[in-house]
Amino acid sequence: MTQQNISRIEQEEEVDDVTLDRIGKALGVTAEAIKNFTEEGPVFHIQNMNDNSGNFNQYNFNPIEKIVELYDALLKSEREKVELLERMLKDQKL
Repeated sequence: MTQQNISRIEQEEEVDDVTLDRIGKALGVTAEAIKNFTEEGPVFHIQNMNDNSGNFNQYNFNPIEKIVELYDALLKSEREKVELLERMLKDQKL
């Protein structure tokens, strides 16, 4: 699927069921999960998870923020690797 097709789908008021099924399969979710999606749903689900002992645990974090934190840490690590490799190459040339 091209970026143009994705942009077209995003602009539509309603997405037909066949397209929604294809998107769901690509994302590994059902079309119903997409239809019923809310921004608060994933955060609510994580905040209300129970552990195996049956004790209630409330997690006070947004999973999207955690993903961004992990991405930033990975990006920093990759930049450090690039800097190290550049220094090593520069030292070899001298």
